[in-house]
Amino acid sequence: MLKALKNSLLSLAYPQQCRVCEGPVDQIENGVACSACWSETRIFVGKEMVCAKCGAFFQMSGVPAELNCHKCSDHFYEKARAAGIYEKALAASILDLKKHPNIPRILNRTLIAAFERNGFAVASLIVPVPLSKARQLERGYNQAGRLAEIVSNHSGIPLDTFSLERSKHTPVHRVAMDKKARELTVVNAFKVKRPKLIPGQKVLLVDDVFTSGATASACAKVLKKNGASEVNVLTLARAIMK
Repeated sequence: MLKALKNSLLSLAYPQQCRVCEGPVDQIENGVACSACWSETRIFVGKEMVCAKCGAFFQMSGVPAELNCHKCSDHFYEKARAAGIYEKALAASILDLKKHPNIPRILNRTLIAAFERNGFAVASLIVPVPLSKARQLERGYNQAGRLAEIVSNHSGIPLDTFSLERSKHTPVHRVAMDKKARELTVVNAFKVKRPKLIPGQKVLLVDDVFTSGATASACAKVLKKNGASEVNVLTLARAIMK
């Protein structure tokens, strides 16, 4: 009753269009998308058919067998998993997260469910993918850092936002960019500032979107070079690469 009243009052005081269908947003906890668009967004539940390593999406109903996309064999992380597909409500929410640091409850729940489902609680350290200094200054915060905070607060696993640094400004990756172009943009783009804190750590790398895996692999490479025993990757969304 109270929740319904809050939603009604909010819609009257601050009417908001769904960023997907342009209809009204009917629930505060849904953020910038309506319930209908969230229901049409593919959120993973653990039964999907995905690549065993990078989490590349094949189909929603899976089979009890490990598949490999053969595009991630040279990546340096152990396993990458996402909460859902980069589409509709999830895509709109991530785009908004790049402009506003507030994270709606539905994103919080979705991220935590992915963390729990994929066995990432074995991590000993949580590290967000860093922004360049220029983009951090422009934005005022790192959206990956905000997501990493949620996972750290939920799990109690220490959060390290300082050790991994983006040492050069790189162009924003677009879905249309090919694998080689993405890899070239992140060559030598990351460094570890506090190398004594990394040896032996089981690192969970957190970001908003996983596209080709070039950024995640570059981060994992430098973390392992500095002694991390393993690196896994958790993101809110997985882009479908053509």
